[in-house]
Amino acid sequence: MIEAYTNKLLMIDLSIESFEIISLPDILKQAYLGGKGFGAKLLVDKVFPGTDPLGPDNLLMFMTGPLTGTMAPAMRGCVVTKSPLTGIFLDSYFGGSFSPEIKYAGYDGIIIKGVAKKPCYIWIDDHRVEIRDAKDIWGTDALESNRLIKQEIGDESIKIAGIGQAGENQVRYALICCEYNRQAGRGGAGAVMGSKNLKAIAIRGTNSVKVNDPEGFARACEKAVKELADSPDVEAMRQAGTASAVDFANEAGLLPHKNYQNGTFAKSSNLAEKGQSKHLWLGSSACMGCPIRCSKIGAVRTGKYKGIVTDIVEYESAGLMGSNLDISDVRAVAHLVKLCDCYGMDSMSTGSVIGFAMEACEKGLIPPPEGIDLAFGNVPAAEYLIHAIAARREGLGKLLSHGVRLAAEKIGGNASDIAIHTKGLESPAWGPRGVSGMGLAYMTTDRGGCHQRGFPVGYELAGEWDNKPLDPLSPKGKAAMVASLQNHSAGTDTLVKCDFGSFGISTETYAQLFSAATGRQITSATLLETGERIWNLVRMYNLSEGMDATKDTLPRRFVEEPLPDGPAKGHRISKDDMDYMKLEYYKIRGWNEDGVPLEKTLERLGVHHD
Repeated sequence: MIEAYTNKLLMIDLSIESFEIISLPDILKQAYLGGKGFGAKLLVDKVFPGTDPLGPDNLLMFMTGPLTGTMAPAMRGCVVTKSPLTGIFLDSYFGGSFSPEIKYAGYDGIIIKGVAKKPCYIWIDDHRVEIRDAKDIWGTDALESNRLIKQEIGDESIKIAGIGQAGENQVRYALICCEYNRQAGRGGAGAVMGSKNLKAIAIRGTNSVKVNDPEGFARACEKAVKELADSPDVEAMRQAGTASAVDFANEAGLLPHKNYQNGTFAKSSNLAEKGQSKHLWLGSSACMGCPIRCSKIGAVRTGKYKGIVTDIVEYESAGLMGSNLDISDVRAVAHLVKLCDCYGMDSMSTGSVIGFAMEACEKGLIPPPEGIDLAFGNVPAAEYLIHAIAARREGLGKLLSHGVRLAAEKIGGNASDIAIHTKGLESPAWGPRGVSGMGLAYMTTDRGGCHQRGFPVGYELAGEWDNKPLDPLSPKGKAAMVASLQNHSAGTDTLVKCDFGSFGISTETYAQLFSAATGRQITSATLLETGERIWNLVRMYNLSEGMDATKDTLPRRFVEEPLPDGPAKGHRISKDDMDYMKLEYYKIRGWNEDGVPLEKTLERLGVHHD
């Protein structure tokens, strides 16, 4: 039967420099569909509890979805591994053109295990796989290594996923830079890659991806594109990308300022569409085949950092590297983010750990590095720490390279009180004290502090969910909403879809795209049930890694310190609020009061565990 799967996985063992092509198990296709589902099931089955995330037995997986490489607006891919930052499940998503190239080379996913004896990169040319020496490339940044590998292979059109010095040095929030300048950013997948002595994967594919029902698929694609065109949210993304969210978050009192001490920033517009269009943007750009075109291309045109080529400063980077550090010059923020991109380091976590360090210094918990004024608003101090974390790996930089949770534990005293993370993953740039449902989403996410596992902010601020009134400050009515959004996210992440595609494309249309692509007829309910299955599977995996209900919590700042500004001034998410939402959430999920899925829940979903 013709279908959009290649029905092959490429397994590469770096320890013995071998590879094999294995058949895609039917259980993966039937129960987990693709992307996140494939990665989650393989991680559960093959990475046993207690495995060192930076050891040879951890897997690093690049997974596509059944729609990847087709004309559907679902061109992204995901990296799945055990996180060295959190010690639990990690899936991290990237756009660009690397993931479709995996399909064009003939694979639904690439699985890497073992550790190479010396620095290497992998060259995949359809069915030909080579493990090549990278000694002359090791030590270069993520963009320079991309250029050098293309030069060595002699083909500018190949697609590359690689790491910079942060990954080589195993900074626990190092990222993987994918073609072109799109990142699998969160949770430290780049450190896993570095621990395997793997600098990059270069790939060239010459095959096409066929679908089961070309006419039906074309109709579904037309419907998806029309839904995107008719969505005002997508139009806003097309005009200003995520930069448009900066002023929105500031007006709602959700924008982090000075390590989340405040929820507003007086100079937010400098970091938003107004500031970026003035100082950075020259045009729009898109991931391969994407009709949204949410990104920008440009350069810093004036001031100290003039000449830096950049794209859009995404909302999360603007919030965490800008307002969170009390930096209002978007040109300086673009410079700091570009440093992170070159080093191959998550700008979200980096901004969080720098904000933590600045407040810790302000409170006398740590001394400043010699000759450095480690104060909020000091751009050179932030730049110093980026270099110290990614490249020098000494002193405060080495401490911060472990992430905010471990850094706070090593500092001791009251440092943990100002460490903003959930389960070890630094929090996104959406302070939840004015939207308690967002707080519950952070508490219960499968990979730690994350806004991409269900984003209830829009519903909360609009005051309605499922045709029922919703108070953003109340803990009531939040559990059902969050669980539903999480199921939708996990289910559609099997495809692998663009997050912004969901702003317009309905779940029914995604199901139609899948059905026409694969020949297996599903409905929107199938996607939601698959998402629920994955959520419970990953929950069991995380519990086996030592996570428990006590970890489903928020940073002290969000619980004990009321917001000093913004529309929700005076509000916090109290311990009672957390307990109420958590127990309601567990009940809706079919888990016991300790957050463990009940046997009947696992049986209903067909989740098998030891």
